[in-house]
Amino acid sequence: MLSLSMIVRNEAERLERCLASVAGFVDEMVLLDTGSSDATISIAESCGAVVHQLPWPGDFAPARNEALGHVKGDWVLVLDADEWLLPEARQPLQALMVEPDLLLINLLRQELGAAQSPYSNVSRLFRRHPAIHWSRPYHSMVDDSVLALLEKEPHWHLADCAVPALAHDGYRSDLLASGAKAERLRQAMEADLAANPGDPYACAKLGSLEVSEGNRERGIALLQQGLARCPASRHPERYELLLHLAIALGSSDPKHACQLYRQALELPLTPRLTLAARLNLAALLQERSTTSQGALEEACELCRQACAAAPELALGWLHLGISERRRGQLPAAIAAYRSALERDPSLAAAQQNLAVALLLSGDVPGARSGFRQAISLLEQQNRQSEAEALRQQAGSMVKLDDQ
Repeated sequence: MLSLSMIVRNEAERLERCLASVAGFVDEMVLLDTGSSDATISIAESCGAVVHQLPWPGDFAPARNEALGHVKGDWVLVLDADEWLLPEARQPLQALMVEPDLLLINLLRQELGAAQSPYSNVSRLFRRHPAIHWSRPYHSMVDDSVLALLEKEPHWHLADCAVPALAHDGYRSDLLASGAKAERLRQAMEADLAANPGDPYACAKLGSLEVSEGNRERGIALLQQGLARCPASRHPERYELLLHLAIALGSSDPKHACQLYRQALELPLTPRLTLAARLNLAALLQERSTTSQGALEEACELCRQACAAAPELALGWLHLGISERRRGQLPAAIAAYRSALERDPSLAAAQQNLAVALLLSGDVPGARSGFRQAISLLEQQNRQSEAEALRQQAGSMVKLDDQ
């Protein structure tokens, strides 16, 4: 028996999508509501879920542990309302769950709209065992309790799902900027760091947040502190520290940033989890390509690796197109841009770069059409200043009207 376990609060807009994605896959849906004032509870019940209620305890871990106490399944799948199960993951997950000594399955999650790291690994599918519980006040996880259990009961083992299992849109910039979510997250991170000074996990999370919000000096200090105290065996945390430190140093010290990206890529992680380091390193190498043909070749190879690891990701094909164009390989660049647009027709950067490559290859009608489509995409996405700038720039190269 497989149970869905969730904690929710005011998730009326997204909850039905989440619950529909697991219909017929889980045997029961159990939700813990922590104080919704919208239609969350009625939507959950209409989808067949059993809803329990608890006043918000001020911390995600106790809320998740309370929710976990209400499920009855042998296995537990934990989702947030801004996530959903991908259909192609059902069969691989079902095949894994029948393994007798399997304790936990790590799920590859696609981060839709995230500025960095298009994939992450989340430990959200596990056996219901009395020793497994949630910890950490934010980004709660069962990992600490699982590691402790493995020391006492070493016959258990862990597994990774080979295909992307979840999609998540909670890291979109527009969602993070709205409401009090970002401030609540920061408060939880600050409290965790105060309770655990120098902890690699806390330094990675708060340091990356500081860098993303423009507080580079403190962010860099936290990331360096966490890296100094991160054991070599803790690969995911070490990767995150290296990645965000490289991002922070990319503009001021690109040579050091490249070294950090390469260190991140040496870690034994699933290729999809290291896409950000691979593509960011390629972008830095492209910027240095005016004086180094070798840098361009390395950038192109990194992009090919990214496309091989995640062929479904439009961003990889876009970067490959940029690398090929800078190498002077226009047909390869055009093919890569078109591959990006096949995967994401709304990717204005791919449409704009395709138009430039077509113009350079002598296809003026194709370039004109490409620029028009890029301008239209920018307008549809309310990026009016970018659309006007492109209209001016493209208009100086080709006629954009019908004449």
